[in-house]
Amino acid sequence: MAQFSGDVAIVTGGSTGIGRETALALADRGADVVIADVNVEGAEETVDAVEDAGGDAIAVETDVTETDDAEAMVDAAVEAFGGLDYAFNNAGIEGEQAPTAEYPEDVWTRVLDVNLRGVFRCVQAELPAMVEGGGAIVNNASVLGQVGFENAAAYTAAKHGVLGLTKVAAMEYASEDVRVNAVCPGFVETPMLERGGITTDEEMRAQVEALHPIGRLGEPAEIAEAVVWLCSGDASFVTGTAMNVDGGYLTR
Repeated sequence: MAQFSGDVAIVTGGSTGIGRETALALADRGADVVIADVNVEGAEETVDAVEDAGGDAIAVETDVTETDDAEAMVDAAVEAFGGLDYAFNNAGIEGEQAPTAEYPEDVWTRVLDVNLRGVFRCVQAELPAMVEGGGAIVNNASVLGQVGFENAAAYTAAKHGVLGLTKVAAMEYASEDVRVNAVCPGFVETPMLERGGITTDEEMRAQVEALHPIGRLGEPAEIAEAVVWLCSGDASFVTGTAMNVDGGYLTR
């Protein structure tokens, strides 16, 4: 299963969770992968996992709140592997839980800077590297990019913005053979949920699992497979879409 053999992919937020699983899935299909993360130690651990599985990857320390870092990330892909074919813009943070009227402005600014402006910076850096040869970008949004969620104003607003950005870029670059899509995961068993206590508190976990008609949390590898498909030639007629991988969350 090496349909990406000779191709090059970037995964931001690739040190853990969905990012790590996506890097492994892309490498398993033959892609050379740039693991970009502010947590460079975690990124190097993902590189080790890719190489242990027989793939090729490099780690690049990347803070998506810095335009220079986003550009350097793309430059590193081109320098190390000769180009850029795919990108999964996955880096994100959760922010705090608070009612909108009480939401701390500094936290709002930080969440928007990472989760929305960070995706924007990466897309801006990636597109020029793809326009000559074509490519595919997948942005990690969320089910909260399509519905509201109490006490999560910043995260929800940022993810709505990611979907808007995805649609506009898809329209603008379709003629350049660059497809731009998004995935919208439900609640997935990741370090982000662990930090919020969801995966460790039995009662809280049960409440969140019940939000999905399937009755459980998602697995990072399940989101990774959706990203791989959106990057693949099997999705050649798909652009500007938001693919829900949510255990039925949005059917409610």
